Amino acid sequence: MVARVKTRAAAVPVKGPSAAAPAAVARSDRGLGAIDKHGALPYYHQLKGIINAQIASGQWPPGTRIPSEPGLCQLLDVSRTVVRQALGELENERVLVRRKGLGTFVAEPKVSGRLFQSLTGFHDDMLSQGRAPRTRVLAMVVEPAGALVAGQLGLEPGDRVLRMERVRSVDTEPIVLVTTWLPHDLVEPLVGLDFTDRSLYQELAKLGMHIQHGKRTLEAISATAADARLLEVKRGDPLLFLRSVTYLPGGRAVEYYEAKHRGDRTFLEVDLVKTKVPSRKVHQ
Repeated sequence: MVARVKTRAAAVPVKGPSAAAPAAVARSDRGLGAIDKHGALPYYHQLKGIINAQIASGQWPPGTRIPSEPGLCQLLDVSRTVVRQALGELENERVLVRRKGLGTFVAEPKVSGRLFQSLTGFHDDMLSQGRAPRTRVLAMVVEPAGALVAGQLGLEPGDRVLRMERVRSVDTEPIVLVTTWLPHDLVEPLVGLDFTDRSLYQELAKLGMHIQHGKRTLEAISATAADARLLEVKRGDPLLFLRSVTYLPGGRAVEYYEAKHRGDRTFLEVDLVKTKVPSRKVHQ
């Protein structure tokens, strides 16, 4: 299809939400595409496709400021209502993000977590995706286990556990807040270890402990004021709350954790496998 518009507002990369307002949008002789005024698809749906195509092609990488609403109206010969509906849906789908006083930007891609069919930890999971994981340790203390933690780890209330609170980041952006409890008698050599760039599961393996299986549950919660401060979100924003217990080959629980993942930056993948249902014999 030949573009009906020969010029477009060039997207301007801006680093970070606190960056200064970008310069005026430049123009080029490359067209965005065209709205098919005689097609069956609604105009706003076509505009979403045009924007998604620009992102998928790499023309508008994450962090790029897209043309303004009036600019898109002029470039594609559509109404402000069409543009607002398209941008609103793309914002709800986390494809775009609006920053007050700066404009509308291409959102960073969500971080994928394969947390329900794989026992890889966050550190190894991010490395496998080519991302740069980083950890900020908020606390590392040895303390008596409460009733909940003791029950999850198969301990008696009051037994000593190592508790670690960490903010896990990807490419410098905080993604998950996690609190981990481990039986102190199993992990005493880990006390005081710097976990800024270390994988807990790798350190357990060095001690001869290789996790075999686990149980995990997931629910949706809202960010508290403390969560919002640490994860750089707003209070009340949606979080994915994950609880997990992992076990050694002998059946002993070695780890219990509670993790709060940013809902706007995380999605979880689950592989489903159809199992064969045993047939029942019908007696006549």
